[in-house]
Amino acid sequence: MTSPTAGTASAAVSAESVFARIRRARIVPVVRVRNAAAALDLVDRLTEAGLDVIELTTTIEGWDDAVRATTARHPDVCVGAGTVTTPRLALQAVAAGARFCVSPCLVPEVRDQLRGTDVPLIEGGTTPTEILGAAQHGVAKLFPAHLGGVAYLRSLLAVAPDARIMPTGGIPLTDVGAWLDAGAFAVGVGSDLTATGDIAARVREVLDR
Repeated sequence: MTSPTAGTASAAVSAESVFARIRRARIVPVVRVRNAAAALDLVDRLTEAGLDVIELTTTIEGWDDAVRATTARHPDVCVGAGTVTTPRLALQAVAAGARFCVSPCLVPEVRDQLRGTDVPLIEGGTTPTEILGAAQHGVAKLFPAHLGGVAYLRSLLAVAPDARIMPTGGIPLTDVGAWLDAGAFAVGVGSDLTATGDIAARVREVLDR
């Protein structure tokens, strides 16, 4: 019989493997569109551009179906559920096959719900207390990142250099390099990646610099 301690250790190892995927990806597209069909169309474009870690928000109509379909169509993609703010949404995300969950704020009840599973939670925060507190559990989401800008991230990392922080919110693709240079663990990018045009070319310009 597997002990609870062994289960927790296994979950921690799995969480670190997910975090490693996010770190390697550097850019995490945040897909927030109207419905599952639109989400899947965008996911296809993102994967064609070489992006293999993608966040689908729970604000999408049929978001859990979109997570399932993405996993089936793109088994090599690490799919996460975003805007997970309740334990119920967390359960749905796990059932749909999400590899990680993201919240815009601190949600200890969601963290408790996911504890012991293979699905880590990336909690959001704005203040130093919120962000550094979230980072103690793995990776923190700095949200909305545009409020403090790159200088704010540098200030946070000056006092907590080992903190893993993923800024998200109001970041254009052209600014991703500056955030990475400032020490961002990865960068969440939303509307700038969902716009029409050649996503692959814009991503290459950032990552191949």
